[in-house]
Amino acid sequence: MLRVGGLTPLSASDYPGKLAAVVFCQGCAWRCTYCHNPHLLKKKGSSEIPWTEIVSFLGKRRGLLDAVVFSGGEPTLQPSLPQAMQEVKAMGYLVGLHTGGISPRALGRVLPVVDWVSMDVKSSWATHSAVTQVPRSGPRARESYELIRASGVACEFHTIESAP
Repeated sequence: MLRVGGLTPLSASDYPGKLAAVVFCQGCAWRCTYCHNPHLLKKKGSSEIPWTEIVSFLGKRRGLLDAVVFSGGEPTLQPSLPQAMQEVKAMGYLVGLHTGGISPRALGRVLPVVDWVSMDVKSSWATHSAVTQVPRSGPRARESYELIRASGVACEFHTIESAP
């Protein structure tokens, strides 16, 4: 099931206008020079939270929370993300996603379930690889950006320098 490296039980800033829990997914393929969650980079964390505990927690918070945001690391790298999102949606929560756009294919699979998405655009497409330290990360991120824009899903894009 989903590899969870952390949980914020209550956030008023991770989903616009909603109270949300934030599930931090373990693992990221990029090595951004300014990563604020370096403990989530490895595919397997040293202190993961079982998905069953997350589901139990969310069951107790129905009526108190509006949304669940999947963040990371990079949540779209986990094959079980669509199933986890469906489970959360079935509990009556809105589903949010924080992504860097690493995998356009995986992003395309979850966009139909997502109610809101935030994408960190790491840099201009041309200089993207310098930030992520991964060759050709710019074209993949741009494809993800275009997918989000075309999806009609409510979204935000965050960047440090002028991008797209």
